[in-house]
Amino acid sequence: MPDQTDAKYATEPYLRHIMLDFRQMAEFVKEPFLVARADGIRFWDIHGKEYLDGLAGIFAVNVGYGNPRVLEAVRKQLETLPFNPPMHGTNPRAVELATLLAEIAPGDLSTARLVDSGSEANEATFKLVRQYHRQTGNPGKYKILSRYLSYHGATGNAMSAGGVGYRKTLYEPTSVGFFHTYPPYCYRCPYEKTYPDCQVFCARTIRTTIEWEDPRSIAALIVEPISNTGGIITPPPEYLKILRQLCDEYNILLVFDEVITGFGRTGSLFAANTFEVVPDILCCGKGMSSGYAPLAAALVREPIAQAFWGPPGTEFAHGHTFAGNPVSCAAGLASIREIVERRLPENARRVGAYLVQKLEALRPLGIIGDIRGKGLMIGVELVEDPATKKPFAPEVKLGLRIGKQALANGLLIRYDPHWIAFGPPLIVSEADIDQMMAILEQSIREVLRTL
Repeated sequence: MPDQTDAKYATEPYLRHIMLDFRQMAEFVKEPFLVARADGIRFWDIHGKEYLDGLAGIFAVNVGYGNPRVLEAVRKQLETLPFNPPMHGTNPRAVELATLLAEIAPGDLSTARLVDSGSEANEATFKLVRQYHRQTGNPGKYKILSRYLSYHGATGNAMSAGGVGYRKTLYEPTSVGFFHTYPPYCYRCPYEKTYPDCQVFCARTIRTTIEWEDPRSIAALIVEPISNTGGIITPPPEYLKILRQLCDEYNILLVFDEVITGFGRTGSLFAANTFEVVPDILCCGKGMSSGYAPLAAALVREPIAQAFWGPPGTEFAHGHTFAGNPVSCAAGLASIREIVERRLPENARRVGAYLVQKLEALRPLGIIGDIRGKGLMIGVELVEDPATKKPFAPEVKLGLRIGKQALANGLLIRYDPHWIAFGPPLIVSEADIDQMMAILEQSIREVLRTL
């Protein structure tokens, strides 16, 4: 039964005291959504209504809610050591976590800078790459190249690296030294080319960008292996390999933002494994602790980490009060071991393929354009005419309407004006997908009747 004392917190007098993410509170108070409890792949709001979580919260709760192993690890750590003095040292769980990450990460990504969120992992990385180049004889390398339609966080430099204009306009001018190139958006290629005849032009043309910008000034190239904010934009298999070659050629550090794609989401432990490319730095979070505690990291290749191992003054000049927090690290250790030992990446790959089949079966509805993604990170672009790829008029906002209707019907998904996406916990089964697809189809039909 729901706790009736919580109901008062869904009223305007209380909600006026809080600001939510990307949410106009004047609208939120009209239909407030407060979650009270969760278990497995389901959660319940304060009124007791049940929902299927088709998004793992926000691509985070990879092992599902109420996982006994993670809960026990957090409880034990809270009773033993909830915090350590970060200016003076660390704690055993932080060192154990860094060691585990070195064991499971691709290639020689063997050193972890632990932080609290994906935004902070990327912020730390931007500082780290600039300091690295200064300490290795290339002080002029400071620029960060990223892509349009990307999202790398909400903090200052992370926002500057992001490629979604409306999320930056209010705060411009953004940080100096950030510039952008086009993403590998094959369904609507900005270069008006067609894969594979294009020979992955979107990757090859980055050479021209680098040369015209002057490679002596570029410190790093950061990409999401699969881009969430742009609509689960998934590159051709050759794309990231070409970027790796370009970065090697011009002494540019390749950074993978795997805050979403890491820890099994794409059907491998990391998207770097999925695409068979090892970056110089891999930023991760979300599924790292499965959302049980704030935790993220920047994983660094050995030759880069070595540049910070030396005399005083060469250390990484960076700090966070809660970085390497013992409780968060305990949650991370338990979550990662659960993912590895239960072979959840393999489950993501198998059930993800089943999800794609079920989405393909919705094509007779006449609005399914592109279905893309890997593992349990799958997006659907919605179009007025699948044959011509004609999008719906901007004012229709079909994806928003479908997403809101799905939530009303008991299914949480990611939605945007022109696309929807799924990213359920990695413990999801085919039977769970059947339930989710039934709600999605019902929701789509209900929305289409209103057009």
